[in-house]
Amino acid sequence: MLIRRARLKFDGYAFSPKLKYKLELGLSNRDIGKASSFTNEAPKYILDAVIKWNFYENFELWFGQTKLPGNRERVVSSANLQQVDRSLLNSRFNIDRDMGMQLRHHFKLSDNFVVKEIFSIAQGEGRNITTGNLGGHQYTGRIELLPMGNFTSKGDYKGSDLSREETPKLALGITYDHNKNAVKNRSNQGSYMENDEGFYQTNINTLFIDAMFKYKGFSLMAEYADRDAKDPFAKNSDNTLTGDVVQVGKGLNIQSGILFKNDWELSGRYTNIELDKAITGKDQEQQFTFGLSKYIVGHALKVQTDLSYLDLEGSNNNFMYRLQVDLHF
Repeated sequence: MLIRRARLKFDGYAFSPKLKYKLELGLSNRDIGKASSFTNEAPKYILDAVIKWNFYENFELWFGQTKLPGNRERVVSSANLQQVDRSLLNSRFNIDRDMGMQLRHHFKLSDNFVVKEIFSIAQGEGRNITTGNLGGHQYTGRIELLPMGNFTSKGDYKGSDLSREETPKLALGITYDHNKNAVKNRSNQGSYMENDEGFYQTNINTLFIDAMFKYKGFSLMAEYADRDAKDPFAKNSDNTLTGDVVQVGKGLNIQSGILFKNDWELSGRYTNIELDKAITGKDQEQQFTFGLSKYIVGHALKVQTDLSYLDLEGSNNNFMYRLQVDLHF
């Protein structure tokens, strides 16, 4: 038996209706592992520790550590996923969590058309890094368009259409992320790029374009990711190569599901990853996933299973089967 995720979450109001907080702790091995000198040798318990201040009308300022406004699939909570786990696109390109601040705002173009904007400044090295900033900072901008109005119960950031939207709902999003003088090979994620002077630094840019559609139990989510770097080849001070490279390339993920009246859901996902082979030496990956879920108490209690087929160019293909019970409260 494997416990893949074990989380403690606390959120609510602090002193005023305009001041909210969120604290989320990770307790599983995959959450607290990889303690290092960069985390002051401490386990990485803290996932989210953020204060949210609604300081004026539709403006909200966030301080602390939380998810950056990157790809939609990553911002969806692990408790609200449509399948057992996220896609290969998220694994290869996501910008996850970091420490900093975010300015968020929303307004209406019409009675139904909602626009949301987010701007973030972060440390640029991922969560729980406390022993200095090795490179520059990370700047992220995102805009979302909801031409048919807000989703029920924030369903634009939940897998499956458990609310069974009575009218069609669509959300379109675009994110551009610039990590100045990044020292990791996947922006603020991945491995450090070390050289004879300490760490190799280069500017890394990541683009995300995504969409979510829901209507009467049908859901469709699509994402595109593209990462480039000013100079993806890590070098020493004498310009010799260290062997590390930035994981530049692009990815596409399309995921859909149909929820039946008995709360069983069939879902499917197609993911295509094309890292730049001339730089990374990695072949194209295609993954096909078919899922089956039973929602007993919505996302709070569900049983999920899926079967994936990985088509890896230049290597042996493989199958992966997973089964999990997901409980949260």
